[in-house]
Amino acid sequence: MKKNVLSLALAIVFGAFATASTPIEGEKKEVKTKESKVTWKAYKVTGSHTGTVDLKEGALMFDGDKLTGGEFVVNMASLISTDLEGEYKGKLEGHLKSDDFFGVATHPTSKLVFTKVKASGKNSYEVTGDLTIKNITKPVTFDVSIYGSKATATLKVDRAEYDVRYGSGSFFDNLGDKTIYDEFDLVVDLEF
Repeated sequence: MKKNVLSLALAIVFGAFATASTPIEGEKKEVKTKESKVTWKAYKVTGSHTGTVDLKEGALMFDGDKLTGGEFVVNMASLISTDLEGEYKGKLEGHLKSDDFFGVATHPTSKLVFTKVKASGKNSYEVTGDLTIKNITKPVTFDVSIYGSKATATLKVDRAEYDVRYGSGSFFDNLGDKTIYDEFDLVVDLEF
């Protein structure tokens, strides 16, 4: 009888450890790419430009109602300016897609993969992820808010870390009013 009780106790203890070390299966929620929006804003000494870029695909991972992960791919060929029209709009978009900036012909997509998600308040999370632009991957940290089937995030990206050098004071001296600042903003509005 004692042997059976000991066996049962060991089975329960080791069973609990095995269960505890099994990763929690999360729910993957695909992002509705047509309803979602990624807006960019870049700054220069003499002003700024804004535009959008389309999500190719993306998903958020949840454990119940808690955000646990995410992965997104952006179609860099969709990069457009929304603050210009006509000839100047076409010139800016062509230049941003050229090798001077994002080299879209060689690097048609950029990617973000969440590596750490930490709750920072009700419906709010501090996220660290690996951002890949031009095949260069660097960590970024930003805040995400979740409300029902929508998520929002704002992040700053330092283009110099991704070898986007054109007009950068980090790489060139004496640019004066032709300087384009390294940091640009991304505002992301997701529906899933």
